[in-house]
Amino acid sequence: MPEGLDFLVGEAKKIKKAGKEPVPERWDAAAVLSAFVDRNEALSILEEYYRNKVFALKDLQKNAVQLGLDLSGGLSIVLQANLDAYAERLGHPLNEEERNGAIAQALEVLNNRIDRFGLTEPVIRRQGVDQIYIEIPGAADPERINDIIMGKGSLTFQMVDEEALQAFDNYYRAHPGTALDAQGNLTDPTIIPSDCVVRGVYTKDRYGLDEFTGYTVIKKEIGLDGNHIKEARAERNNLDGRPQVNFQLDPEGADIFYKLTSANIGKRLATVLDDRVRSQATIQSAISDSGQLTGFSAEESANLAMILRSAALPVELEVANQQTIGASMGEDTIYRGLYALLGGLAAVLVFMLAFYKISGVNAVIAQLFNIFIMFSILSAFNFTLTLPSIAGFILTIGMAVDANVIIFERIKEELLSKKSRKAAVEAGFNKAFWAIMDANITTFIAAVFLSQLGSGPIQGFAVSLAIGVFSSVFTALFVSRLIFDFGTDVLGSKSVSITWRNK
Repeated sequence: MPEGLDFLVGEAKKIKKAGKEPVPERWDAAAVLSAFVDRNEALSILEEYYRNKVFALKDLQKNAVQLGLDLSGGLSIVLQANLDAYAERLGHPLNEEERNGAIAQALEVLNNRIDRFGLTEPVIRRQGVDQIYIEIPGAADPERINDIIMGKGSLTFQMVDEEALQAFDNYYRAHPGTALDAQGNLTDPTIIPSDCVVRGVYTKDRYGLDEFTGYTVIKKEIGLDGNHIKEARAERNNLDGRPQVNFQLDPEGADIFYKLTSANIGKRLATVLDDRVRSQATIQSAISDSGQLTGFSAEESANLAMILRSAALPVELEVANQQTIGASMGEDTIYRGLYALLGGLAAVLVFMLAFYKISGVNAVIAQLFNIFIMFSILSAFNFTLTLPSIAGFILTIGMAVDANVIIFERIKEELLSKKSRKAAVEAGFNKAFWAIMDANITTFIAAVFLSQLGSGPIQGFAVSLAIGVFSSVFTALFVSRLIFDFGTDVLGSKSVSITWRNK
């Protein structure tokens, strides 16, 4: 078998055993291929294997520590608020309070949306009078970000015009190469009525990608706008398990939808998202306040449900500028931060060994656990690692040593009073407990306030500091104690190598 295709042997064995066929003693390429019905079956298994491998790598990447804009670059977007359209909708010119209120509400909605989608540590702020500036660190997908930001109102329900569709199909079959231009518009608009438009129909393939399946003709008039959806949930169909979005309409939308569906029973209704027809269903009966959306992948259904649950944007937003930003400090900064972290650990090791002899090793082991816990929490909760975050972690290394110093000094005092190893360790930890807790609780409270009131780099520093305080207290009071108890109870040590004066 060629190298890298050994997994096919396992599949071939399963097929042979299932068919109760004799299993070859030696599995070469010919023996493996003989287990499959035809070439397509073998290719299907190969495709499935590599598909799962690629998706597993993507899942692994999602769980990795994300780097901030200052370390990895990211996406920068400037949104322009269409205040003129907002004033036209209100029916009067906007005063300063209404303009500021509309932008403030838009900022709040965008914050809620981006936070719900798990986009870590974005910067969202007002820029000038009518613009909003957004920074999203990491390898963000611009198309997905635009769907999130601009998604509200892009979902519509429009009727399919069967007669116009038949006319288009006839024309398209006669002129397959020239019926549409590069933008997807009809080269001869007179083919269909002026109140209709041609749209592409898309479904999801087995990889979750949009697959073009053909064209349909829908009415330009929007039957129901997605803004009338007040509640949406991503679920799976009970019959076939396919993803769907169940939605509830507000009273106005329920009235509109009832009139639309009751007047068009037996006709097809198209669900249109971003000018792409995702599903077409024949109206069987009048629908009032609820319905279902299909034709989306599981991830897209979840995203769409989140968008629909978000508050409606008060003003229309247009992308004025969008660019990918390179890392301002990049890889060199990451290595400098790593060197600083390792340098701090080395300095702690030298200090603790010099002052507390073998017990200093205990503190260093606790520090290694401390760093492991900090980065585990960072990864588990998809926090973003920025330069201020690295500074917060380095700071907690020094703070964690403080707790060890307090404990060790207490133990030394107990040893000076001629107590045994076990009694000195127990008394040292008990007496140091509240001193350590009080000092770290006050730091933790300050970090929590910084994380809530600060933004951007300040928030990143505060979050890493809070994580570091939590992990350093745990390692100092529990991990360090466990190491001492292991030496006493398991190794049978009678003395503590913690000072140059006592043994």
